[in-house]
Amino acid sequence: MPAIQRSEFALALNQVASERGVDVDVVLDTVQNAILAAYRKDHPGVEVEEYRAVLDPNTGEAKIFENDRDVTPPGFGRIAAQTAKQVILQKIREKEKEAIFTDYRVKIGSIVNGMVLRFAGPNIIIDIGKAEAIMPVSEQISNEKYHLNQRLAFYLSEIRQGMKGEEIIVSRSHNGLIEGLFKREVPEVAQGSVELKTIVREPGNRAKIAVFSSQPGIDPVGSCVGQKGVRVQAIIQELGGLEKIDIIQWSDNIETYIAQALSPAKNVRVEVDEEEKVAHVFVPQDELSLAIGKDGQNVRLAYKLTKYRIEIEGKTESDSGENAKEEATSDVASDNDTKKTESDSVEKSEK
Repeated sequence: MPAIQRSEFALALNQVASERGVDVDVVLDTVQNAILAAYRKDHPGVEVEEYRAVLDPNTGEAKIFENDRDVTPPGFGRIAAQTAKQVILQKIREKEKEAIFTDYRVKIGSIVNGMVLRFAGPNIIIDIGKAEAIMPVSEQISNEKYHLNQRLAFYLSEIRQGMKGEEIIVSRSHNGLIEGLFKREVPEVAQGSVELKTIVREPGNRAKIAVFSSQPGIDPVGSCVGQKGVRVQAIIQELGGLEKIDIIQWSDNIETYIAQALSPAKNVRVEVDEEEKVAHVFVPQDELSLAIGKDGQNVRLAYKLTKYRIEIEGKTESDSGENAKEEATSDVASDNDTKKTESDSVEKSEK
């Protein structure tokens, strides 16, 4: 490779490294390997172990050494430059992609902003800045409408091996999206003074979150709701305005916790069988529909939140007469809606 002025070569070397987001030594090593490959192409049969290419980082001059003997052929610089060009570009692209994926790998489990770029069958390609991500149909909210150039928040769930190499997977249905949005909107959650104990959701419809704070003077529910509901409403808007969010106080008293989990139903009395993990719940007749929820959604989410099978009885004040009694259960095995897709709960370990 013909020698060029130090400032010109050094500037070019550093510029390539800076633009591609890779170390200067990585670029230099890539160029040297490409030059050696060019030499081997013109000299088949040489033993790789005995030959090495050396590139002067100051002048850009390339030389080939057999052990410690300079065997650089006349005019090799021009041949090396032409042959190595494509190899260098390919290697740099690989290093660039590797650097990008390394950057996003540390962001797994966090929120990223992105824009809908295009549709690839049932999947959606998302522009997340330095790279493109995939949102599979399984990670989409079924009743949410997506369109080109739409800007949304996504949960970066994983980087996995695909047909064409590594793929960044993002989600709108993962429970982690709600957790990340609360960390973004609620300083007390971001700082750790309010803990999100458990999150359960049926994406696009409803979510329940159990919150807790061990610090005196902090109202965990009020902190998450915000003044006049401004914080939780901001999160609901990030979810397209489709998903209602119930925020309840976590308690280590299981009766209290189950009663809270059945919110917005009030005046709830709970009796539990801890051995069988069954809760018998008694609610006023006029609160029964709230406790059960539409299509059993409220009691189903309460079951997922508490891990207790919930049997609900609605009674009148007199508590008499067969017609005054109605029963419902959270047993998902007997629920007609078990065929619906439901997200798993995310359990938080106590700090």
